[in-house]
Amino acid sequence: MASQTWGALSYAARTVGVPAGVRGLAVELAYTAVHLSVYPWGLIDEALRPGGVHAHHRTETLSPGERSLVVSDLHGSSTPVLLVHGIVDNRSIFHYLARALRRRGLGTVQAVNYSPMTAFTGDIRTAARDLGDHVERLCAASGTDRVHVVGHSLGGLIARYYVQRLGGDARVDTLVTLGTPHRGSAIAHLLPPTLVPRQLQPGSDLLRELEEPAPDCRTRFLAVYSRMDQLIIPQRNARLDHPDLQVENVRLDHVGHMSMTIDPAVVHLVACRLGRTGSPRERGRAVTAVAG
Repeated sequence: MASQTWGALSYAARTVGVPAGVRGLAVELAYTAVHLSVYPWGLIDEALRPGGVHAHHRTETLSPGERSLVVSDLHGSSTPVLLVHGIVDNRSIFHYLARALRRRGLGTVQAVNYSPMTAFTGDIRTAARDLGDHVERLCAASGTDRVHVVGHSLGGLIARYYVQRLGGDARVDTLVTLGTPHRGSAIAHLLPPTLVPRQLQPGSDLLRELEEPAPDCRTRFLAVYSRMDQLIIPQRNARLDHPDLQVENVRLDHVGHMSMTIDPAVVHLVACRLGRTGSPRERGRAVTAVAG
């Protein structure tokens, strides 16, 4: 109880105790309101444009500077990017990020919708298998054998299960997780007692399964987490620490859970990391970075 109280006081101090925290809270509230207003469009847009606005690698709409990024890193720009949203959400959460990646010359950028009922009637393992099917279709359509995946919140955990437990490391070059509960979140105890909330509780059988050895995993990981995340409790549970994985952990201080997908520093970081390709041998050892 004492540790929980201290954690709450620490969170409040980070949020309203400094100007950057107040600004971050204001951005989080504003973006959440905007996102709720465009949420229905994320469902309609899937029916109208299954691949999204960036389904194909085209350059005629790019400026000369943006087009030069494609030329300077042809391999990186030709690797498709798949965006996977979080719990009870849809692809509209990635509207800004998708456009930013496209402007950086990252070619094919798609966002997948999974059922909003996954949180109540689904299973992370089943969602991971469905994600694998989508990756195979994307590879076939784009003529590539590797993709990048960016997962927000639950989407990152679904993608991680696919990579670690279903052989997805053969297909996923880089997995970026934004505010993903790699070690669960205490918030899950407040959700309905269905399977997915139980899987998101710290110490669940699914999270223990992800702690098992993953030798020779070919995917590199970027895990972005924030000390101001209001949905991952404690916030450090969004770090990814595993001895067999190539992980770069990046900590933010004043960015909320929802606004991770629009924060300029995060968008720039993701675009830079996805543009850096190479063989597993070239990727080096895991590092930990800290962003202010």
